Amino acid sequence: MRYLPLTDTDRSAMLDVIGAGSVDDLFSDVPEEARLSGLIAGLPLHASEMAVERHMAKLAGKNISAGSAPFFLGAGAYRHHVPATVDHLIQRGEFLTAYTPYQPEIAQGTLQVLFEFQTQVAQLFGTEVANASMYDGSTACWEAIVMASRITRKRRVLLSQGLHPHYAQVVGTMAKFTRDDIVHGAPRLEADPDDAALIAEIDDATSCAVVQYPDVLGRIPDLAAIAEAAHAKGALLIAVVTEPVALGLIEAPGNLGADIVVGEGQSLGVGLQFGGPYLGLFGCREKFVRQMPGRLCGQTVDAAGKRGFVLTLSTREQHIRREKATSNICTNSGLCALAFSIHMTLLGGEGLARMARISHARTRQLVDRLTKLPGVTCINETYFNEVTLLLPADAREIVRELADRGVLGGVSLGRLFPGEGSLANGLLVAVTETCTEEDIETFAEELAGVLA
Repeated sequence: MRYLPLTDTDRSAMLDVIGAGSVDDLFSDVPEEARLSGLIAGLPLHASEMAVERHMAKLAGKNISAGSAPFFLGAGAYRHHVPATVDHLIQRGEFLTAYTPYQPEIAQGTLQVLFEFQTQVAQLFGTEVANASMYDGSTACWEAIVMASRITRKRRVLLSQGLHPHYAQVVGTMAKFTRDDIVHGAPRLEADPDDAALIAEIDDATSCAVVQYPDVLGRIPDLAAIAEAAHAKGALLIAVVTEPVALGLIEAPGNLGADIVVGEGQSLGVGLQFGGPYLGLFGCREKFVRQMPGRLCGQTVDAAGKRGFVLTLSTREQHIRREKATSNICTNSGLCALAFSIHMTLLGGEGLARMARISHARTRQLVDRLTKLPGVTCINETYFNEVTLLLPADAREIVRELADRGVLGGVSLGRLFPGEGSLANGLLVAVTETCTEEDIETFAEELAGVLA
């Protein structure tokens, strides 16, 4: 492509059309303190390719990779074993480069994969329908809230105190541009989730209650009770699942009364990858399907009676008039959805349940071992593979010392909830089937050394 520079006249004409006085006006939503006023200090103006590669390799060498140390991080991103078959298949040319075209029926393979993915997500979530994936879990959460507002014609949104703070922040950011009233607070270090407090907040003006399952502290809320209370007030229950492997062991949210179920699919088929790309999961009741964002693939027969796949519904703004769209950020993370679907197919229902049982059993081993250390307690009475430990000192400092000793020992609540001093000694620890008994013992020994 040729480089076609713009003149000052060109720029002025473009700014006039969009009603902006200057280029700087386009960045008015970015806080002044977050904008650069000049070059980044310390960076050279230029360097050779070899010098840059050497420098970047040196920086990368400071990282501890997930597979090279005892790994107990979670908080919405989980390390599970991904079979080599997944990576092999998603790198096939017909998958790696494919994107659902705007004449979708010519891509029968892509549509079939998405159809099977939808089926797996619907079965996993206990919902009647699921879409062909979304951008990630946090934006799927916001899309569910907007969908609930359309359905109920109400604007008061209750976020459970146990909702992941990053999800709550995404909701807060997006709500700046809508009329939704967001009600949310930080969790308390208690054994029980905030079910009773949340139920007490539901009133006739409530659009939806958003509940993480299991919640950010690893506790398992009573979705059935919350769903009953929400429905009594004409509100919807949105369940958020950040660890889908948990549904191999605990009841699916849709079976407990959740109207919309969203989640993060990273745990299955998708590596940690420094935070992305990830995969948004979205399911709901069939009666709400026309309000569901994203795309829905369906199965039919062609003129010859042979099975075929079609793009049944597509409510994203790229396909229909923007004012009619249910969303304009419902990106279909197709390659990640394929990885998820392949991993789920390899596991099957029994394999997923077995992986879930192993993760839970090893979490129990970790809790039993660590709570033998002086000053360490576990607040959870219910959990799957993630628990909150209460330490005798600030967890942030302890996490850093553990990392210096070669153990990635969890996520401090002080990092997740800055400014909430009552949570400073809380440590969120996740255990999956990749954690060995040796890893658990190493964690316990190093934590004892840090606390001594």
